[in-house]
Amino acid sequence: MSTSMPTALAGGRYQLGQLIGRGGMAEVHVALDTRLGRTVAVKIMRADLANDDIFLARFRREAHAVAQMNNPNIVNIYDSGEELVSSESGDTERLPYIVMEYVKGQTLRDIIKFNGALSQRDCEQVMLGVLNALDYSHRMGIIHRDIKPGNIMISEQGVVKVMDFGIARALDDSAATMTQSQGVVGTAQYLSPEQARGETVDMRSDLYSAGCVLYEMLTGRPPFTGDSAVAIAYQHVSEVATPPSAVVPGLPKMWDSICAKAMAKDRQNRYATASEFKTDILTYMNGGVPVAAAFNPLTDLSNMKARKEAERDLPTTPVEPHQQPTQAFNPVTGQFEQIPPANGANAAALQSRAQQRAAAAKAKKRKKIIIGSVIAAIVAVLVIVGIVFAMNGSGNKSSEDTVTIPEVCNASTSKDNIKLKLERLGLKMTEKQDTDSTEPEGTCTKMSPDAGSKVAKGSAVKVWFSAGPQSTQVPDVKERSQEEARSILESAGFKVNATVKTEDSADIAKDMVTRTDPAAGQSVPKGTTITIYVSSGMTTVPSNLVGQSKDSVLQQYEGKFSFTVEQESSDTVEAGLITRVSPDSGSSIAQGGSITIWVSTGKEKVAVPNITAGTGYVTAELMLKAVGLKAQASGPTDSTAVVVSINPGAGSQVDAGSTVTITTKAGSTGGNTGTGDGGNGNGANNGNGANNGNGTGNGGGTRE
Repeated sequence: MSTSMPTALAGGRYQLGQLIGRGGMAEVHVALDTRLGRTVAVKIMRADLANDDIFLARFRREAHAVAQMNNPNIVNIYDSGEELVSSESGDTERLPYIVMEYVKGQTLRDIIKFNGALSQRDCEQVMLGVLNALDYSHRMGIIHRDIKPGNIMISEQGVVKVMDFGIARALDDSAATMTQSQGVVGTAQYLSPEQARGETVDMRSDLYSAGCVLYEMLTGRPPFTGDSAVAIAYQHVSEVATPPSAVVPGLPKMWDSICAKAMAKDRQNRYATASEFKTDILTYMNGGVPVAAAFNPLTDLSNMKARKEAERDLPTTPVEPHQQPTQAFNPVTGQFEQIPPANGANAAALQSRAQQRAAAAKAKKRKKIIIGSVIAAIVAVLVIVGIVFAMNGSGNKSSEDTVTIPEVCNASTSKDNIKLKLERLGLKMTEKQDTDSTEPEGTCTKMSPDAGSKVAKGSAVKVWFSAGPQSTQVPDVKERSQEEARSILESAGFKVNATVKTEDSADIAKDMVTRTDPAAGQSVPKGTTITIYVSSGMTTVPSNLVGQSKDSVLQQYEGKFSFTVEQESSDTVEAGLITRVSPDSGSSIAQGGSITIWVSTGKEKVAVPNITAGTGYVTAELMLKAVGLKAQASGPTDSTAVVVSINPGAGSQVDAGSTVTITTKAGSTGGNTGTGDGGNGNGANNGNGANNGNGTGNGGGTRE
């Protein structure tokens, strides 16, 4: 590229980092989204491609289509745009780009390159991820067209991510041919036979490529190799791949059948959908017998060759100008190139291969009928003519004036394509809006007359297209049975989760609906899946009972529980309030079950003991402590102090721990413990006089 690569895109929002990938159409840089603060990958297309208006229009369309997809196995598209840059010549050029999810990990190509063939279990996990992505994209109307190991990422967490839908096109555009700006779509080693022949492709082409990837994971090499893209493309068309079990000794032969069916030459013999492919793998890995067990690749190849030979024997005839031109593989350039119409741009294109096949089948059938019985054919013709005359009431009307309405109403066909196909048959399309459909907006839902009906040319065919899921309120199905709730929700246009969840409820009977998710009254699109919750017949002991008044709780939960009331004193909870419950708060009990509540009577009361006047202070203090009261003296507190009075008085009911005031006074003192010398009978208290013995005491004692 002669254009210098910018360092930032979208006005500086995306700061480009190192180059992490490069292909024929683009290069990929890691980048920082400065607005959201996340790491992204930016795919920048070649500047010369942006000069092709057809390519640019397709690029924008594809980016928009892929951005609508949201699947864990598909690399998300965040943004797209075009950056104006200056080339070396001074001209201004456009650089189209796509901002994608940045996946940190390795491509399957690198894993196989360094590690060789994968285990059967790893093959299963990778293929399930790839097929999940393809199943989703095909239902969205997107064909990848380039499934290969290089486009499959394995994240560091082991998640399979399919990337590079940049060359994908909507199913209704799959008949369009390559423009001069676009090279070969797909990689030679993973091309389906119809891609190699330059024919139009459908979702089964992706499944063929997925089969090639499965083959390579099992064996460590692609199913076909050669010196050139032409040689490989030829093998895809006309040769059967070597069975994986012949490449890897000991590999179960059932893998041969699964790979062979996925890689059938005739797309009609392949898996019809990615879901069918995935189911076959899961069936085998879980011990069952897959559908592929009955597939014979040699028969498929021989039948395909016979069909192609029959097609080549048929002359080509021009069709309507709307028919898209075909493609052919150019061995010089290694690319599929558009075959121009014989008489210029406005000339009719050559008959499509699909039409050739249909004509060949009709010719073959006609020959058999002629050879088998000419008379029977004549009789059949006469019968048909008679029926036509009877239906039309006249033989003047030619069968050429009637056409059969084709089967065009499906999720994969766009509005414009349906209109085009009807107009080619001489019919008019009358567009109707289906407001009751839950399908994505623009999806064809029904036709009138139905497909297969015969109508006159020029007739109008009514075709209904979905207006998209309409938002509506979720009905209230509380206290209804599961069956009633399901019926009401489905009638309102919602889907109901097959898994019903249970939860405790204090007032809703067992097995009756308690609530829904999304909740009743919430506006959500029709088709949303609703989860139903039903009562388990159990309830939970309320967590807010402690601290409430008894009367309030009994009134609040009247009829919901059976209460037993007990009383107890409490130093911390006021009288009349609940101190504790049993069973504990949060415990599950049967609806209407019994709960015991304890109600506080306040602090514990004790009676003041009877302490009479004259009682020693020390004795009085001990009496108060014995009943949980405290003593506070008003007066002396020594050993001689005696009680005068107490407050509160004896017998009074006071709070445990309260203080009782004791009024005291000093007691009397004396020396009645005199001691005689040596302890002989001459001491105190002996003799004629009080406290005066014949001898002299050594000291005066204190009366205690």
